[in-house]
Amino acid sequence: MTIRKILLASAALVCAAMPFSAQAETSGKKIALSNNYAGNSWRQAMLTSWDKVTKEAVKAGVVAAADSFTTAENQATEQAAQIQNMILEGYDAIVVNAASPTALNGAIKEACDAGIVVVSFDGIVTEPCAWRIAVDFKEMGRSQVEYLSKKIPNGGNLLEIRGLAGVFVDDEISAGIHEGVKQFPQFKIAGSVHGDWAQDVAQRAVAGILPSLPEIAAVVTQGGDGYGAAQAFEAAKRPIPTIVMGNREDELLWWKKQKDASGYETMSVSIAPGVSTLAFWVAQQILDGKDVKKDLVVPFLRIDQDNLEKNLESTEKGGVANAEYSLEDAQAVIAGK
Repeated sequence: MTIRKILLASAALVCAAMPFSAQAETSGKKIALSNNYAGNSWRQAMLTSWDKVTKEAVKAGVVAAADSFTTAENQATEQAAQIQNMILEGYDAIVVNAASPTALNGAIKEACDAGIVVVSFDGIVTEPCAWRIAVDFKEMGRSQVEYLSKKIPNGGNLLEIRGLAGVFVDDEISAGIHEGVKQFPQFKIAGSVHGDWAQDVAQRAVAGILPSLPEIAAVVTQGGDGYGAAQAFEAAKRPIPTIVMGNREDELLWWKKQKDASGYETMSVSIAPGVSTLAFWVAQQILDGKDVKKDLVVPFLRIDQDNLEKNLESTEKGGVANAEYSLEDAQAVIAGK
């Protein structure tokens, strides 16, 4: 055996005995996050989770870099240019929260053709070469109406607050809500506005439509809009309907105050912002040679009347009820567990 072969064999034995974080398969790889929007608390929490988990991964030598980039405007053309820059900068994987399910497909395909792994999450893309991580957003919408059918069996008028127009998540949750209304026809959608997943935008939008609406039994939402809706109803001096919340701290705090004062009941549901960390680990595992199916589904995070206080206690002020993912969590999701 030559000296070279002896050294290579010794190195292989050392690597085999070391923990995963020290292995060489991805230690030199660079992963980037391409994010299209950061204008609400969910997106801020998503970026914070990414930064927290990926900094530890870089420090441990799992990857060489895990940089995050957010476009100034929620424009698919701007994000496509951002992804093209990432290709030129030599990233090995790009994790994408997309402005559009289809408008980025050209840039995504360019990345794939350059040998770059692309993992989309939350706002997923339809380009076949990319991986997708999403909750069942349709079910998230439908389940709101199912909850209301039990709380308000006689039904009534609903106000729908949607998210960012043209984004996959908005379309899917809205489709689920409308599917729920078909399933429970005692409800009727009396009005619909876009709240952009932001409390201030939602408050203005609801305030603008309220004068034209009949009595509202409940408000179905997408997250980041419940507290704004409540503020608009209060300002208009109209009865507060059942407002489905979206796991934001200000929503949960308002709900807690109403619950303590009058027994107010509702539920809250959203995707955990820490799903960005799952996308990171999935990209890392693909770079490490693991076989990962193209579509992965994670459960949404639901808060009910009996666990409101527990979830509020663990939610940062101004933040969102959250769950972050470890490498082991990602491996479990990949394995379908």
